Order: sequence, then structure tokens, then C-alpha cells
Amino acid sequence: MHSRWKRVRYRLEWLGLWLAVKLVPLLSRKACFRLAQTLGALMSIFDRHGYKVALSNLEVAFGNQMSIHERRKVACQSSQHFARTMLDLLWSPRLTRENFSRYIEIENLERFERDIGERRSCIFACLHYGNFEWVSIGMGFRGYPSYILAQEFKNRLLDSIFDNLRATSGHWMAHREGGIVRLYKALRRNGRVAILIDLTLPPSMPAVVIECFGLKTCVPFAHAWLRERTGSPIIPVHSEPLPNGRWRVILHEKLEVRPEMNHQQVAQACWNRFEPVIRKNPAPWLWMYKHWRYRPANAERPYPFYAHVMRRFDEMLQRDQVS
Repeated sequence: MHSRWKRVRYRLEWLGLWLAVKLVPLLSRKACFRLAQTLGALMSIFDRHGYKVALSNLEVAFGNQMSIHERRKVACQSSQHFARTMLDLLWSPRLTRENFSRYIEIENLERFERDIGERRSCIFACLHYGNFEWVSIGMGFRGYPSYILAQEFKNRLLDSIFDNLRATSGHWMAHREGGIVRLYKALRRNGRVAILIDLTLPPSMPAVVIECFGLKTCVPFAHAWLRERTGSPIIPVHSEPLPNGRWRVILHEKLEVRPEMNHQQVAQACWNRFEPVIRKNPAPWLWMYKHWRYRPANAERPYPFYAHVMRRFDEMLQRDQVS
């Protein structure tokens, strides 16, 4: 009975998304923006668990620097930014190579082109900040299509719809199973790849421990491994909201990687590019995500309520301290 209900629920989810793909592009940009603001505010009201996670994350990250009133405001705004990102992805079939610059501007493009050189190969290191979906779409229309490492949904019926939306400007999808091999081959052919670097991974997966807002968290090191194996530069990139539903994609200077740096140090250096951005304007980051699922057994600072002790996580911490 449970399995039958899951199949029905998955079909209903697919139908709802299919309808949204058909209807959202009919909206004007102003209507899309207003709808996202409304849906995001409703999310912060009705998704009580996600809202609780966001408040807990903000409390441990900023401590007394942010009042409870400010945390509630940022948590609500974070939900609105995420709603904008999802609705904008559904709206993206309206974007073309001719009109995308009306909605997406790209900063530091000349320096980026110098950084990647004649090979035009690079590893885009992105995070769940601003409109992370339109970062890749904007760069694709600008002439830099990439392989995107995407995580499959529990409801696999949704994968093809999201893959088609993300491929709007010429990208290719590389899913988790065998995805790293596809990214490696793409870079060897002087292509480009894009990876989200702020996912929390279990210690049993290919991951390293970095310090994020003074707290330890377990994140992927695929960008560091690919850079080591191919020599392609890592280009941190994020987006920021602009008035009237527009976005600015900001390309950072390529990450300087010294020969003696290990995967953990590269991952930490990459995160260090982004943390000042989030501290300056925290609302666009995905605060309802569980960024700190594991905590050290002897943690000196408070961790979010959902964090728990794991022996393997502590072993990783000890190994990093030794190295």
C-alpha cells in the first residue's frame, strides 16, 4: 500500500511540475518576481521544519551579531530567494542568446577569459547563493556551455524535466553515478564543468572537512581532485539579485593553488572566497539547508539542533589535524 501511494505521489509531483513548466513562462518578469516573493513568504510560514533549520543555522553562524528579529527576516528572505531561483528556472525557456543580457549581467568577464587562457577550460565552483541556476544558464548563453554535476531526485520522474531546463543554454548533465568520470573527460577535452561546493556529504563519501562560519562541515572535494588531475583552473562564481527581477553573475579571480596544497586545503580556500560574500549579504544563501549535519564530539561552539556526533567525522577531523 505504501509503495502504491508513493507511485501515485510521484506521478502527481511530475504532473504538477509539468504544468508549472507550461504555465510559468507565460508570466511577465514582474509577475514571476511577485509570485516568487509570495510563495517564498508562504514557505517560511508553512515549512516549519525548514524555517527552524534556517533560524538555527543563522544563530550558530552569526551568534550575537544578529538579533532574533533579524534572523527571522533573513530566514524569510532566504525562502523568497530560493522560490525566485526555482521559478526563474521554470521561466528560463523564455531566455535566448539574443535577450538573456536583459535579465542576466556578467561581471569580470575579461579577467575570467584571461584566467582560463586559450584552452577555455575551467572548473566553475558554485554555491547555493542567489540564482545559482541562472549562473550556468547565463554563462552558457555567453559562449561557455559546461557539464553540470547534478544530483538525482528521489522522484526520478522529475530528473528529465530539470535536465531539459538546465540545458536551455547548451549545457550537458552529469549525474552522480559516473558523473566525476564524465567531468574529467570533459576537462581533458578542454571543456568546462560546474560543481556546487556547499553540499553536505556523509563522511563515508568522497569528502573533506572544512571550516564554515567557524564550524566544521563535510563537503565534496571533486573540484580539487579535477583540478589536480587536469590542471584546469578553479573559478569561483556566484550571483547577486538586482532590481526588477534581474541578476548579476560575478566571476571571481581563479583560485591560486600551490603545489603542496591537498584536497582539503583547496576546498577550504575555495570556500574562503564565498564566506565574506555571505556575511555581507546573508539572505540569498540557502539557510534552510542542513549545512552542519555533523559536529565534533568535543565541539567548543554550539552547533545547530539537527547536528549529531559521528565517529567517522571525528576521525576525519583528527586526520586533517595530523596532516
